[in-house]
Amino acid sequence: MGKHHRLTVAFVFVLALISVGEAGAQGSPEGQLTIAFDASIAPTFLDPAETSGIATPFAFLYAMHDALIKPLPGNNMAPCLAESWQESPDGLVVEFKLREGLKFHNGDPFTAEDVKFSFHRYRGTSARQLHERVKAVEVVDPHRVRFVLHAPWPDFLAFYATPATGAAWIVPRKYIEKVGEDGFKRQPVGLGPYRFVRMSPGVELVLEANEQYWRKKPSVKRIVFKGVPDRTTRLAMLKAGDADIGYLMVGVEGATIRADPKLRLVRVIPSAVWWLEFPEQWNPKSPWRDRRVRLAANLAVDKHAINDAERLGFSRLTGSIIPSVMEFALRIDPFPHDPAHARRLLTDAGYPNGFDAGDLTPLPPFTTMGEAVANDLAAVGIRSRVRIMERATYMEAWRAKKLQGVLVTVSAAPGNAASRLEAFVVSTGPYAYGGYPDIDDLFRQQAQERDRKKREAMLHEIQRLMHERVMHGPIFEPATLHGVGPRVEEPAVGLNPLLYFTAPYEDIRLKRP
Repeated sequence: MGKHHRLTVAFVFVLALISVGEAGAQGSPEGQLTIAFDASIAPTFLDPAETSGIATPFAFLYAMHDALIKPLPGNNMAPCLAESWQESPDGLVVEFKLREGLKFHNGDPFTAEDVKFSFHRYRGTSARQLHERVKAVEVVDPHRVRFVLHAPWPDFLAFYATPATGAAWIVPRKYIEKVGEDGFKRQPVGLGPYRFVRMSPGVELVLEANEQYWRKKPSVKRIVFKGVPDRTTRLAMLKAGDADIGYLMVGVEGATIRADPKLRLVRVIPSAVWWLEFPEQWNPKSPWRDRRVRLAANLAVDKHAINDAERLGFSRLTGSIIPSVMEFALRIDPFPHDPAHARRLLTDAGYPNGFDAGDLTPLPPFTTMGEAVANDLAAVGIRSRVRIMERATYMEAWRAKKLQGVLVTVSAAPGNAASRLEAFVVSTGPYAYGGYPDIDDLFRQQAQERDRKKREAMLHEIQRLMHERVMHGPIFEPATLHGVGPRVEEPAVGLNPLLYFTAPYEDIRLKRP
């Protein structure tokens, strides 16, 4: 053996010892962290196939499951289960090289068959578009999978391999085929940093560390999610030490946490927008059909006051439902607060005494947000009744086109402007009650256009048309505020600004005694 070779072997051996030493220094996961979640915990939140077009399910998927690609600290499209990927020159094929040696929580090996199975099983938001545009999913070998498209689709990765959808979050084929869909719902199995222990639907979810997680061994042994829709209860839990992190502590509760020396208020502005949705604008007999009525509603809402009351003034006001940080977003100034002009518009539209708008339904559990909007609308004559629902029920009803009146809603799902438009604006979108032929046509054109500048021009034109026609009532890009208790060293909030929740979970750390 030559001198150079002996030195190389010795160097590799030293590196191996250092690695083992670092792993040993990290130690076994310890302790329990309790998160007071801001909604009831639905079983569908634990299944990647059921993702709904908002970010809520990903707060759980990041713990239990893993994706080919996902946002991580410092990288919005970080290689995860896929080590690498490449697109063919003609744009018709995208091939993923998978990470080898990984196992699901039940011991089944992760292979390309699981990727193919998960894609065909997917039934969440944008599923129809994905399944129609992908001609075939080909397993090249156990660790290589190829997606063949019918035609070039510049946004394939935006729709497939970001949390705009859950299609690239992988579930175990053999396990689901063995236990069935109901069995998977009772005992979900994934590839993530935490494995399922037990669940009381709506109330509690208990997870335990997966010490073989490829990226990093979690430092916290057990994470307990408590479904606590009431904000005051979450605050009380945080103060009493019954919760270590309290989600979405806005308004008075957020201000209380900020003033408490024992607690911390952490914040991030993710790729999210709150807006008013007018589902009845497509009904010829509804007052909302009239652009002047929708504009009046926009002018009635005091966005500055709502931002101060709900988000302590930290949010970013906007005139668009597309987050300004998204690719292809067109920055649009918010409508001003002008109730006098709003009343004149209602009079011009034939409603000098206003009208009864029926239900006003805020995304649960943001009741105070809904009440603030309802009060502003009532001040100009648009009367409504705030309706309270469970979040999973709300999302199902919205998707089934059963919600009427006015919605006060939000989406924090990552992606780009096109994925957001597909979900909420294009007439075939899962949450769109109607649409415009010219917008639909522009959307189809941009989806096939490979020239970035031309795509951007078409997507900007769609956003201008949405604004001119007052299709929505944008409010703000919300500052998401969470309360953190004294036991937590690193809450993992804002490590990637696209994510509103604590993530990655393997980066959470408790203070050592």
